[in-house]
Amino acid sequence: MAQLIDTIGNTPLVEIQSFHDNPKVKIFAKMEGNNPAGSVKDRAALNMIRSALERGEITQDTKLIEATSGNTGIALAMIACLYGLELELVMPATSTKERTLTMEAYGAKVTLLESMEVCRDYAEEKAASAGYFILNQFANPDNYLAHIKTTGPEIWRDTAGGITHFVSAMGTTGTIMGCSRFFKEQNPAIQIVGCQPTEESSIPGIRRWPAAYLPKIFDASRVDRVIDIAQSDATMRTRELVKKEGIFAGMSTGGALHAALAIANEIDEGIIVFIACDRGDRYLSSDLFV
Repeated sequence: MAQLIDTIGNTPLVEIQSFHDNPKVKIFAKMEGNNPAGSVKDRAALNMIRSALERGEITQDTKLIEATSGNTGIALAMIACLYGLELELVMPATSTKERTLTMEAYGAKVTLLESMEVCRDYAEEKAASAGYFILNQFANPDNYLAHIKTTGPEIWRDTAGGITHFVSAMGTTGTIMGCSRFFKEQNPAIQIVGCQPTEESSIPGIRRWPAAYLPKIFDASRVDRVIDIAQSDATMRTRELVKKEGIFAGMSTGGALHAALAIANEIDEGIIVFIACDRGDRYLSSDLFV
């Protein structure tokens, strides 16, 4: 009989049919909201905590701390709960109330600060001075290794090796870094496409990092193309996705869909897969679906 941890991964790959009319171009959404804590971050959270336990870096008595914009924090809260670990999550005060309440429901302590950069500094300082262990998703190889082990192979299997383009939002960049490594080993011609917000846009789950805060796991050479996404386009596509396809997801998914559609309009044939990274219900207190 499966335990909850065993249900992480092996999410469905769903064809998107309402947005373009070229039968030789297929667009698929990798439905990561189907993970038990509701996002693609379940994969990285499990791999970071389980690997740290296996290496003996942490024990049942270790206090964990992590800065997060939301999805990783929820996933870590679930995994920490299952392993009986104490966890403090540090999050921007602008995050939706649903995220804070979900983390607290799992038993995590939540600290709200003014920005993601401040949250990262706070977590690192507390880890250095107060006896906490920081998982540090921004520099932790176990973040992207989760996608080499699971996400990439699942997409390769479900497209029968036919994928031509992989599209992902870039936040911590763990998903795109891991999938890029896997796909390029299978077929170097597969195009890896990242999404980042335009300079003036704010899109939860997608970041345009200042140079000093660029994730250490990020390697620009592993991304073939970066598409800038306007907040208005990400919002529009998120709303269209639920109304046309019944896929209820967050704004970063809308951004990834917008990039996938741009690629679909450029090519004559191919298989495009984008990450639908979470569920829309954690954005209901925002104006995303208003």
